[in-house]
Amino acid sequence: MTNVTPTADAVDQDTGGYPFHVTKEEERRLRLQGARAIPSPVIGQATSFDEYARQLMVPPAVMDLARKAADLRLSAWEVEAMRKQLAPAETDESMGLLRRILLRKNDKDSTHPPYIRVACTGRGDFDRLATEHGYLDDLEEPEGDIGSPVVLEIWPAQHYSPIHSHGHTSGIVFCLAGQLDVMLYDRLDWNATKLGMLTLTPGQCAWLTKETYAVHRVFCPMNGGDGTTGPGFMNSTDEFGASFHVYLNPDETFVEIDDGESHTRNAFDYIREDNQARDKFETHSDLSWSVLRRVLASTPLT
Repeated sequence: MTNVTPTADAVDQDTGGYPFHVTKEEERRLRLQGARAIPSPVIGQATSFDEYARQLMVPPAVMDLARKAADLRLSAWEVEAMRKQLAPAETDESMGLLRRILLRKNDKDSTHPPYIRVACTGRGDFDRLATEHGYLDDLEEPEGDIGSPVVLEIWPAQHYSPIHSHGHTSGIVFCLAGQLDVMLYDRLDWNATKLGMLTLTPGQCAWLTKETYAVHRVFCPMNGGDGTTGPGFMNSTDEFGASFHVYLNPDETFVEIDDGESHTRNAFDYIREDNQARDKFETHSDLSWSVLRRVLASTPLT
């Protein structure tokens, strides 16, 4: 997939636009901060002594997750099928399943452009849509599970997440397709200090623990077509990024900390875009991987 920088229409040149609200000069400074941060916020193949030293400080439990994910890729046919399922359609009959889900999510919450969570274990809230539109036979259990430890996230171009944290989990955000920008923050607050900005391309991953890089925002900076991203925005292209996320609760690593709190992958805190207030997101997924893969396999690519 070709990486595409945002078009002039998609970015406010004075402020940097959604979702980071930074000028070009601030962006350069934040990228430099991310590139120099210790420990390194990006895990990849070290090509210098400095990179090796900065990655040496990444917690072992996180490095283990990154090593296990290092060879993951979406196949060419899976990427192309996702494009078909995400593409805007002229008629309802020709609309793909992923675009249908995005529209439903946008109707429910238009405070930020929607993205899709795919549970690699368990069920998804919109699995039944696959049966309603003829992709596969009827399914039981229409409601999705909470707190899948392994999630595929699909980011349409110019769509993004709110500022959010991941409780006490340790995990990775591994880029599978396209391009993703990640902004790191020092705390969960609308006015939080930005620690650094980084770009992920396939094979690279960001990481987090309760103590380090726990608060971030993810954005797909590719070409989203006409319009400026922000609340209520839906892109008009089939460009997208995809990422693989793993979230381990404290008792699933060697660094469990009992401080009386109960923050797990079942619920993440975030900052709302409309009123800048703190809220909580129960981590239901939209689809299950078993359903999505069957949908992709039945998608005509010509």
